[in-house]
Amino acid sequence: MKVLVTGASGFLGRAVAARIAQAGHEVTTLQRRPSGVLGVRDVGGSVTDAAVVARATQGQDAVVHLAAKVSLAGEAAEFARVNVEGTRRLLEAARAAGVQRFVQVSSPSVAHLGRSLVGVGAEPADPEGARGHYARTKAAAELLALSYDSPELAVLAVRPHLVWGPGDPQLVARIVDRARRRRLPLLDQGAALIDSTYVDNAAGAMLAAVERADVAHGRALVVTNGEPRPVAELLGGMCRAAGVPVPSWRVPGALARAVGGAVERVWAVRPGRDEPPMTRFLAEQLSTAHWFDQRETRAALSWQPRVSIEEGMVRLAQHYGEG
Repeated sequence: MKVLVTGASGFLGRAVAARIAQAGHEVTTLQRRPSGVLGVRDVGGSVTDAAVVARATQGQDAVVHLAAKVSLAGEAAEFARVNVEGTRRLLEAARAAGVQRFVQVSSPSVAHLGRSLVGVGAEPADPEGARGHYARTKAAAELLALSYDSPELAVLAVRPHLVWGPGDPQLVARIVDRARRRRLPLLDQGAALIDSTYVDNAAGAMLAAVERADVAHGRALVVTNGEPRPVAELLGGMCRAAGVPVPSWRVPGALARAVGGAVERVWAVRPGRDEPPMTRFLAEQLSTAHWFDQRETRAALSWQPRVSIEEGMVRLAQHYGEG
């Protein structure tokens, strides 16, 4: 197939574009910076640019849409412009161009309302109840994408959860940086069970989603390694891999949520240069369980993760050792 991948200059997007190309498909990428992926054709621009989107979708059989504004802070209107209206523009262009498959890359945060998620599947996306501008707009974008599902355009939403691996500039890099500066606490006892996804597994699931969209479409699926771990164990493994101190000091989860809410209010008036040190959403993610039943996902995609968390940590340690 000819496959358009948006957001391929990002950590997951780059891995997805490379994996789809390695499987023998002809890949075009759309993003503002060069993707750096060998063997693909880059189209420079934004999903908010109608002319660029129309050009990129021409002649494509499938689209994998990863491009998004991802942050814990920022203007609500900007999140909506990129995450919702950019998705709408891409869907319209894909339908007009005769694209047959559309994989909307979403997030489990679209259904995380602050309570624990224990062994559930893909709960309904909730643009009103989701926490933060990112999650709310991704929820709206997912519902929008699925509303375009039809016999002519098979739409499938895939929610990879906490993607990590070597070279990750977001989750792993921030954990390592804060641990190095001894600013990484455990909330409560760090015992909340959470799922995560090694990057190679997430990329493999996206390839499977493209190839199975014709039979699996019309729904949302959560993708994880299927190996829930206590927060303390997962954070500790990443810190040990990077050779930085393992978090040992604790903060009550209720206090972190209250502080996170206060930080959000301050950031809304006077935003800092980097991500806020704590938000209510982040505190909830670190203090509540969120792990998912993977049986429907694996059956629908005919897919299994190949890299365990233990092997992923070995690869992460090798990456930091080489660096």
